Amino acid sequence: MALSSPGPATGTAAPGSPAAPRPTRGLLPLLLAGNTAMYALYIGVAGMLLALQIEDIDPAGKVANFGLVAGISAIFATVFNPVAGALSDRSGRRNPWILAGGLLAVPVMLLLGSVHTILLVTIAWCLGQAVMNIYQAAITSVVPDRVPMAARGKASAAVGLGLPIGSTIGALVGAAFSEHYRTGYLVFGAIVAATAVLFTTCAREERMPPKPPLPVRQQLAAFGNALGNHDFRWAFIGRALLVLGYFAVAGFQLYILKDHTDLPAGLSAEEAVAILMPVNSVAMVVSTVLGGWLSDRFDRRKLFVGASAALAAVALVIPAVSSSWPAMLAFSVVNGLGFGCYMAVDTALVTMVLPKAEDAARDMGVLNVANAGPQIVAPFVASLIVSLSGGYTALFLVAAVLSVLGALAVRPIRSVR
Repeated sequence: MALSSPGPATGTAAPGSPAAPRPTRGLLPLLLAGNTAMYALYIGVAGMLLALQIEDIDPAGKVANFGLVAGISAIFATVFNPVAGALSDRSGRRNPWILAGGLLAVPVMLLLGSVHTILLVTIAWCLGQAVMNIYQAAITSVVPDRVPMAARGKASAAVGLGLPIGSTIGALVGAAFSEHYRTGYLVFGAIVAATAVLFTTCAREERMPPKPPLPVRQQLAAFGNALGNHDFRWAFIGRALLVLGYFAVAGFQLYILKDHTDLPAGLSAEEAVAILMPVNSVAMVVSTVLGGWLSDRFDRRKLFVGASAALAAVALVIPAVSSSWPAMLAFSVVNGLGFGCYMAVDTALVTMVLPKAEDAARDMGVLNVANAGPQIVAPFVASLIVSLSGGYTALFLVAAVLSVLGALAVRPIRSVR
């Protein structure tokens, strides 16, 4: 899974021209379904079933092993996503790639559930990341391909809602199959496969002109040029710090509930995840909508970005000072409010500090390195902190410091209030 930010499209064609996107009837609900299925698998598999399987294989080394598997697979996902996107660009089609990725999820999930060593789990989950990134890269490109500029806001909302809804479904399904995770893997694979068939059957597409691949030298030059801009560089640093802090904790949620939290009698860690995830998702949806609206109304992006990052830091301190179940509930709510508002307003802020309007899509791609890179590093950092400190309190505090630094990083930005 690679958390990404939607970027503005460039080079839009005039309405009615061959290159202009033509909306598909019912496309927005299909986009919502497609993204919901994807995030359900990412959250349910990577956030719960994979952690349970690794714990079954090696209970004593579960933290280090989970960090290793999550980190290696994140590297694989980050490399494979642009490769899969480039292949679908060159073919001029998205639906075949969506369908192929979705259908391949079933045998790969079957393989993942049948292996019994950490090495084979790593290989199988890397294959899972490969097929899901084929799916993700293609479905992410549907909005700029097929949605007119006037409807991009609605389409982005449909895509964005896939994360909280999919997270909730993933947590509930994962908890339901926590005792039979091999069956759970197949259920998630079937959800993605069925959604891929539904999407490609109902959302018909016209072949787009193939896009030539961008040379590696040009990609590296673009990265350097974008970060050479003062305001964009600070926005990049702030995003990277906050995402690192967020995913260092989020990836280990199940183990935190098992080994750090004093759960009420009769409540398992898996059931606790199924409670916390919907709570967090609702808070995230509320703060995303409210934060975006308020930042527009008052025209103060830096204020809301800094405040929401600081709120995320406050959230992380709560479970550091208390291991109680109410503390985890409070953390889930406050963290959802902070992270949801941050992602909504910071994305708007970034679009205002892009170095050149004509390179907007390219530079938003550079920003996605600040999303994907920390997700690679986070499992390694988190497992190292937990292993050295002997618990999760230090992890919460380090993540809180990273969030504070992320809040402070927006202060040097000059061109946005």
